[in-house]
Amino acid sequence: MKYLLLICGDESAAEHADDGCGGWSEEMLRRGVVRDGAGLRPPSEAKTVRVRDDTVLLSDGPFAETKEQIGGFCLIDCADLDEALEIAARHPAAGYGTIEVRPVRQP
Repeated sequence: MKYLLLICGDESAAEHADDGCGGWSEEMLRRGVVRDGAGLRPPSEAKTVRVRDDTVLLSDGPFAETKEQIGGFCLIDCADLDEALEIAARHPAAGYGTIEVRPVRQP
């Protein structure tokens, strides 16, 4: 089953952006669970798109009422939720931010 790991943190998480994953990526590639992933540019470079009554509304930055923002993602394929949670807990970002684990809808 596929899961999306949404890697989140506040402004202080940016200091970890260039630290890499401390071997996590290599281990997960060896295990064959990582399908894709990437870090994201800062929220200050984001745009939010909404369409209301056929009008496109653009705004700067993320549209969220929270201090934590998504800083990256990993798409993993594993046996079940327990394995996905184990993988997320081993990610270095779990030590300074949060990782949301979401099942991917299957076609």
